[in-house]
Amino acid sequence: MINKKISPSIDEWLKEAKADPIASKVGMFLVHNGVVRQSPKAKVRQGFDDGSLVKGMEFFYDAVKVNEAIAETHKLDGIFYVKTWLNEGHLEVGDDIMYVLIGGDIRPHVINALGFLVGKIKTECVTEIEQKA
Repeated sequence: MINKKISPSIDEWLKEAKADPIASKVGMFLVHNGVVRQSPKAKVRQGFDDGSLVKGMEFFYDAVKVNEAIAETHKLDGIFYVKTWLNEGHLEVGDDIMYVLIGGDIRPHVINALGFLVGKIKTECVTEIEQKA
């Protein structure tokens, strides 16, 4: 069994990003923090409520696919900085699943890139197995 990781400091991530030589091109940073929720995915996304609650999840990812998704994100208009962290193993409600930091020139580019990368990671790079209470 893989033990979950210790979550990174977003303050440290932002300090690192702003110290990067490319930072002078960045006008906005946006952070995504996905967490394990108690409501099952089927209830939240499809409206299917069987009365169950999530007590945890098993979470795994394909690092090669994540790196490919990051490379694709770097190619989007106005995107200069991308950093990700994904947890793994057995996670409990409230645990961090992932962090994504995107830096770019203008708000629409950064919002688009964040949606693109998080969507790609969630649909193509990870395995989430909910454990019901």
